[in-house]
Amino acid sequence: MNIEQVRIIDFPKIEDSRGNLSFLEESKHIPFEIKRTYWIYDVPGGQVRGGHAFKEQKELIIALSGSFDIIIDDGKEKKIYSLNRSYYGLYIPATLWREMVNFSTNSLALVISSTQYTESDYIRSYDEFLKYKNL
Repeated sequence: MNIEQVRIIDFPKIEDSRGNLSFLEESKHIPFEIKRTYWIYDVPGGQVRGGHAFKEQKELIIALSGSFDIIIDDGKEKKIYSLNRSYYGLYIPATLWREMVNFSTNSLALVISSTQYTESDYIRSYDEFLKYKNL
């Protein structure tokens, strides 16, 4: 996989004076079957989340509240995506290194995953990641 496959996916946004509503559907908005969801919250200032790649897992990350940046790295190139709205998410295919940084106070990240948790799917060392990518 290369960095060009990473993309922002917009969700429907239904605006209403009482509050807005957005939703996503597996067959329409997410390019994989949902196997797991998890969320990241109460991240202390200056902390970095992620810092790994997956061999198989694909993800869609949404900033439900607050903001944060995601650094995507394919071993040759890095791109930074800022997430700060709940009506779009960042699709990240497998075999890309990712780090989540610059969390605002009370930020909430929702992660939708294509796999169930499997420790062996993680690549937790950047050097190991580069070897896995044959770089």
